[in-house]
Amino acid sequence: MARFRALYGSTPLHLIALVASLAITFYTALKIAEYDTAPKIALWLVGAALVHDLVLYPLYTLLGLLAGGNRPRRAVNHVRVPALISGLLFLMFVPLICSLAPGSYEGASGLRPEPYLERWLAITAVLFLASGLLYALRARRGAAS
Repeated sequence: MARFRALYGSTPLHLIALVASLAITFYTALKIAEYDTAPKIALWLVGAALVHDLVLYPLYTLLGLLAGGNRPRRAVNHVRVPALISGLLFLMFVPLICSLAPGSYEGASGLRPEPYLERWLAITAVLFLASGLLYALRARRGAAS
């Protein structure tokens, strides 16, 4: 095992997970290539990667440095996690949250997109509230011991 770790740099489980994730990615790319919209999807993926690397990564790195300051890392993570989950939910449902295509959504599902904004805001509020309560409990428990 020590020789494997020296050659590879990590455990065999890491190698298995890496190979499995690459296999799933390759399979997904092959399936996407079967559709007529494959160039649009590829363009969207490249654009998303560029926006992330050139805009979002420097932005949230800067925000992390500003928020980090003298505070314990634990406190910063209690803001990061709900913000990340809320941001991912927003990215997944942005057409419905912003009512960008209400006619097509209603035609396909029979439902109206109006409640999505309120539901996303409620989920975001609950995430931050739960994270704040968890931080308060952990801080109190740490102060008591």
